[in-house]
Amino acid sequence: MSEVISEISVIEEPQETLSMNPRKFILWLFIVSIIMLFAAMTSAYLVRRAEGNWLEYDIPSIFTYSSVVLVLSSITMHWAYIAAKKDKFGTLKTAITITFVLGVIFLYMQFQGWIDLVNQNVFFVGNPAGSFMYIFTGLHGFHLISGLVVLLVALIACFRLRIHAKSLNQIEIAVAYWHFLDILWLYLFFFLVYFH
Repeated sequence: MSEVISEISVIEEPQETLSMNPRKFILWLFIVSIIMLFAAMTSAYLVRRAEGNWLEYDIPSIFTYSSVVLVLSSITMHWAYIAAKKDKFGTLKTAITITFVLGVIFLYMQFQGWIDLVNQNVFFVGNPAGSFMYIFTGLHGFHLISGLVVLLVALIACFRLRIHAKSLNQIEIAVAYWHFLDILWLYLFFFLVYFH
């Protein structure tokens, strides 16, 4: 009988497993892979720049203004999240729409920056200094386009009333990805300004 009691006392309550929304988990894996990609590219930039034969040119001033636009878009995205938590559907739709428009304006400004680079005779092919600039801004632009798609999906979900105080996963994913893209751009911008 004592053996049965000792066996019973060994049995423990099952521990609660930690879980995460699968979409959030995928998002964080994607973000980590993007961080690794840009970390590798900025390291390659520093190594190649140290070898010499580096073209000197001015970073387009419009990149400064586009950085401000992207920071503003992060503010409006946070505004959207706050509105979702309070079930302010009109404000939520407005904030996501403004964020989307600011994202498109940012992409247009980046394109204008490329035009400025071409006017300075800085091309994708040729000196690696120009190649890196186009790769950094182009890859970030590509990821920002994916962020615009995420925003569009969230906006459609808003109109279908699928985002509200009791269902925040979709807006949380959109907010996290958008803030990440903003932080990534600021990192790239200051990296390029400082190590140019």
